[in-house]
Amino acid sequence: MSPFKDLTASSPNDFLFNLPPLPMDEKGLAQAFQHYYAYTFGSDPECRSTYYPYKALAIAVRDRLMERWKRTHLACDRSGCRQTYYLSLEFLMGRALSNGLLNLGITDVVRRSLYDMGLVLEEIETAEMDAGLGNGGLGRLAACFLDSCATLQLPVKGYGLRYEYGMFRQLLDDGYQIEEPDHWLRDGNPWELERPEYTQRIRFGGRTENYQDQHGRIHRRWVETHDVLAVPYDIPVPGYRNDTINTLRLWSAEATDEFNLGEFNAGSYPESVAAKNDAEHITMVLYPNDANECGKELRLRQQYFLASASIKDVMREWIRVHGRDFSQFAEKNCFQLNDTHPAISVPELMRQLLDDHYLEWDEAWKITSQTMAYTNHTLLPEALERWPVRIFRQLLPRLLEIIYEINARFLSQVAAHWPGDMDRQRRMSLIEEGDDPQVRMAYLALVGSFSVNGVAALHSELLKSGLFRDFYELWPEKFNNKTNGVTPRRWLAMCNPGLRDLLNEVIGTDWVNDLTQLAQLAPYAEDAHFRHRWDVIKRANKERVAAMVATTCQVEFPLDALFDVQVKRIHEYKRQLLNILHVIHLYNRLKQGHRGTDIPRCVLIGGKAAPGYEMAKLIIKLINNVAVVVNADPVVNPWLRVAFIPDYRVSVMEILAPGTDLSEQISTAGKEASGTGNMKFMMNGAVTIGTLDGANIEIRQHVGDDNFFLFGLTAEQVEHTRHHYDPNHIIANTPALRDVLHLLESGHFNQFEQGIFNPIIRGIRDPHDPWLTAADFESYCHAQERAASAFQDRDHWLRMSILNTASSGYFSADRTIAEYNRDIWRLTPIAPTAS
Repeated sequence: MSPFKDLTASSPNDFLFNLPPLPMDEKGLAQAFQHYYAYTFGSDPECRSTYYPYKALAIAVRDRLMERWKRTHLACDRSGCRQTYYLSLEFLMGRALSNGLLNLGITDVVRRSLYDMGLVLEEIETAEMDAGLGNGGLGRLAACFLDSCATLQLPVKGYGLRYEYGMFRQLLDDGYQIEEPDHWLRDGNPWELERPEYTQRIRFGGRTENYQDQHGRIHRRWVETHDVLAVPYDIPVPGYRNDTINTLRLWSAEATDEFNLGEFNAGSYPESVAAKNDAEHITMVLYPNDANECGKELRLRQQYFLASASIKDVMREWIRVHGRDFSQFAEKNCFQLNDTHPAISVPELMRQLLDDHYLEWDEAWKITSQTMAYTNHTLLPEALERWPVRIFRQLLPRLLEIIYEINARFLSQVAAHWPGDMDRQRRMSLIEEGDDPQVRMAYLALVGSFSVNGVAALHSELLKSGLFRDFYELWPEKFNNKTNGVTPRRWLAMCNPGLRDLLNEVIGTDWVNDLTQLAQLAPYAEDAHFRHRWDVIKRANKERVAAMVATTCQVEFPLDALFDVQVKRIHEYKRQLLNILHVIHLYNRLKQGHRGTDIPRCVLIGGKAAPGYEMAKLIIKLINNVAVVVNADPVVNPWLRVAFIPDYRVSVMEILAPGTDLSEQISTAGKEASGTGNMKFMMNGAVTIGTLDGANIEIRQHVGDDNFFLFGLTAEQVEHTRHHYDPNHIIANTPALRDVLHLLESGHFNQFEQGIFNPIIRGIRDPHDPWLTAADFESYCHAQERAASAFQDRDHWLRMSILNTASSGYFSADRTIAEYNRDIWRLTPIAPTAS
């Protein structure tokens, strides 16, 4: 454990905190910046790097966050309020400096202050590295939710892992994805605050045994374990101009102080420090590739490390205030599990209540099942995590015992509800039997939670009718929907300053924390002068996109072209393949001399493929090969250009969302849980082309059929089609698709790499293709023709763009979090104490 004593309960030391407020004007901020720049970092006038100005400004801003952070914590502590803990293995927070300035309301003040010193704020902001602590939408959603919780002044604390290496850096080599380590902490992180006094000890391995207490009662205990320390690092999460600063606590793994001196003295130095290396591996890399046994074990270690450390931290605080009386624990606390990754929190809370605090099973289970709430983020059965029982037995033997006990008691409920239905008991069991039995983590979360929610209306209905049907029939009252949203602070006010200023002028400034006020824009779609101003802003934003593409991809995007963008994790169900097949179709038309409704189009695709996902990586290669052919053809490139932007991340999306014309949301219906990129693009005036999948359905409902380019099979039609799907018949009877397949099969895009795209071709022609690529191709092409035709009429397109922004109010994360709070968390907003 940490050698640092926690003085909070015994020594308030108020005199240390009775300090005057820090100045927020130009002069005060300039003085703070100069102080840190000159004295903390020892910089001088010869320094030309943005590194030291960034660090100095970050610390000056963090100081101002800190005084509000302390007041927020104090207000929550004094109120004794109910709190929620958001557990997630991913948090894609993005750059903190620009977000902190916006939410403190000092962006312009700082910009002027720096300008007087010959510095440019925007240049300093780019020195900050993205904290790549997530794979994609799940982690970015968690960041949006924390922003909204702080803005709504809800006492919500985030818990995650402080990965030394974040999501890999993606490079391209001859069109192939190459992964490089993303050592985002190489230069330190000025926004974090290490809190060693709250270090927790986490157990792994060992064995369990019975023992008898002084009252003669039999208990279980976990012994002979290999322990790891969880050291917390806190990051401030500012609300929008309300002085509330919530906390994201990230755990870092460190070795204990124990050291095998015998091995060291015997000359076995590597063995003597092996424990230290093994410990620190837990938070070394974000989500290891779990294709092999070592990867599975490490990922399970990460999940348990997060759950155990976080719950222990909550218990520490509870005992500080309430002692070991847990009678009100469920009334005062809620754990929100962000997908199945933290599902192990259910047996871990049970373990701590049973083994560490000596509660009886029924009392411990009542507390656990009334404090856990589970959000599901996937409709793909293969994405529901399962862990081999043998790995559990090796790493977490006490947890496995508790899981088996939970399962036994649960199956007795199932048997009582459906007597004699052994098949249903088998389907619902937390343990999937077989040669290598597996623990079903999603089922564990379902059984242990009082609330289970999907993240879009269709997703939630499909959970109830499909993936979790048995559980819905048992506990219909548990299930609810919370359609995702994104924060309008980062995804409009911060990333699109031109549009932000226009909105402030026309409808006032309150829209930033009440996005429904964007509905006031709708009448302006008919105002020619307003449309012109909108167009000027969009063109400026497209210039930023074009500049980034030119620098990163060496491809020129003309600004009058339709900017057609699909950026998201590369996965077959998201159908980047369908997009590039359409590009090949356009290429073929242009080569044959057809124009029709063709307009200049720039197609930009970006996203990372999981390192072990070979088909996704092959799709990236195909996109890049097609881009090389298209961009080099003088007949084609005046009308069509293609680029794949490498290393897609939050800061890239902040440029793309404002500058996109057409937003590609083309997943196979019934596969995308929600999507949030669709919301970011819509909010910034892009028009969506998409299927009736995830939140696309609700986007279309809000913006209207005429302002959304719909195509493809519905989720019901997808399921019906699977039983008689014949892609080869479709190809033979669809001339455009037949021509595209001919170009692929002839090796036109891989003339010197024979056969490399054969797996993709086989997948398209496979009657068991789960993504039904061929089935939706013709409908997709027709929708693209409608989009091209609409773009030719600039005034009509601008109306659609304005109406998309005007209709996006529902998709604010503030609305989503308000619904979580109303239906699940039941928190009371807490304002910070007065300064």
